[in-house]
Amino acid sequence: MTADRSQNYLLDPAQRPAPVKWWTPNVPAEELAKLRAPIDGPALRNFALWLALLGATGAAAWASYGTWWMIPAFLAYGTLYSSSDARSHELNHGTVFKSKRLNTFWFHVTSFMTLREGYLWRYSHTRHHTHTIVVGADPEIQVSRPADLLVILADFFYLYSGPHEMKRIARNALFGLDPETRAFVPQRAWARLVRSSRIHLALWVVILGLSVITLSFLPVLLVLGPRFYAGWHHQLMGLTQHAGLAEDTSDHRENTRTVLTNPVFAFLYMNMNYHLEHHVSPTLPYHALPRFHELIKAECPPPYPSVLSAYREMIPTLWRQAFGDPDAHITRPIPT
Repeated sequence: MTADRSQNYLLDPAQRPAPVKWWTPNVPAEELAKLRAPIDGPALRNFALWLALLGATGAAAWASYGTWWMIPAFLAYGTLYSSSDARSHELNHGTVFKSKRLNTFWFHVTSFMTLREGYLWRYSHTRHHTHTIVVGADPEIQVSRPADLLVILADFFYLYSGPHEMKRIARNALFGLDPETRAFVPQRAWARLVRSSRIHLALWVVILGLSVITLSFLPVLLVLGPRFYAGWHHQLMGLTQHAGLAEDTSDHRENTRTVLTNPVFAFLYMNMNYHLEHHVSPTLPYHALPRFHELIKAECPPPYPSVLSAYREMIPTLWRQAFGDPDAHITRPIPT
């Protein structure tokens, strides 16, 4: 079905579709309960390794500043730092750590690192799951139709979404919430969202002030810059989630991909390459997604064997959407 893109359900609750009744796999409840059991071990090991690598590469970037060695050092550090985006996403679901306090603390830290305000994205992402790729109701459609290829390419350096996010945080901090934000954030969270935005803005001022005082770009490069100069991995993997697939469907098998990838990418992306599984059961912790994949794969389209294979199919479709056929999309083979 072709969506009416003239309507904005975000701003007009009277026209907003009801939550979608999604397809569900045939998995016994006791199996799901086992997978959902909260444990701290996997996340503690994951975050310990991430922080250790972040510290080591950050020290190398600091030490190499002003030399040619800073290029690979900052690329490694920035790539690790920018993986905060995937971590923020998982922490947003509250399933990473058994402790609610640990989830909340690291959620706001990683949200700041990825230049997103946590409360806004918490409610935006809730809408994304209730209306996944429903035009006008999902505020997180990464590639709208017709596809804007320049925007897609620019966001490998966060040049489109980054300034938009920072502007939105500054506006919420200084002037309060705009009508679009009020449409999906409940009133009880407005004050917290504004307060959090002001904390973000204050920290930006401190970091910029340190750069001015020290006459060095290091504070900016280490804290605010990574998402711009080394956010390539998040954009590379983020596009594989939904781009080029069907809109306005009630079956995640038609609008969401699972892409098999190497252990390094899976670590950086916190298993979000199992994105179909994540949407089918958003309350599963990230470390359970590979096991859930094995349980439901007979009912799902075959996973893409690599990131390259996903792009080989995606790029021609996005090109068609951009030039002449905005309704073009990939049809995934669904087992009967």
